[in-house]
Amino acid sequence: MQNEPVEVTLKVTDVFEKLGVPYLIGGSLASTLYGMVRTTQDSDIVAEMRAEHLQPFVAALQDEFYVDDEMIAEAIQRRSSFNIIHRETMFKVDVFIPRPRPFLESQFARAQRQTFTFETEIGAKFASPEDTILSKLEWYRLGGEVSDRQWRDILGVLKVRAGELDLDYLRKWANELKVGDLLERALKEAE
Repeated sequence: MQNEPVEVTLKVTDVFEKLGVPYLIGGSLASTLYGMVRTTQDSDIVAEMRAEHLQPFVAALQDEFYVDDEMIAEAIQRRSSFNIIHRETMFKVDVFIPRPRPFLESQFARAQRQTFTFETEIGAKFASPEDTILSKLEWYRLGGEVSDRQWRDILGVLKVRAGELDLDYLRKWANELKVGDLLERALKEAE
């Protein structure tokens, strides 16, 4: 696989689309798409999986991925996360099952479809550049504000997308998510 992270991730999002599960790709894949390229050991997908999705999801992926249906069932019940690992490449896909909140609704509403061509053309929904920045700011704060990688990802999107970003949207949600101070710091550093 030439573009392993994207190709493996799209195998999973394709199943979500077939099952009608709302999802979006975030994390380092999204920040690489909108900002600076960096290697990643995994991909992050936010998906609104429910119990009825469990068996068809496992059935669709178990030949190509290591999947633990008990771990997935528990993640659905607890609204937490689980991972699956692609057998051929050992690439890990983390799936986060979120608790409902206004920011999540906004992220899903603003998700942007991106198309890639491998053997065929395939598309998937990615968090918007603004929501990628906001999510990374949240993770940066939750992680004790020490992750250089998260901070570089944030600055990368801000620099590459300068002039294109909806700053009003960014500031509104940054304040709601209690990361307004980090956003302002990042905007200054990215200038």
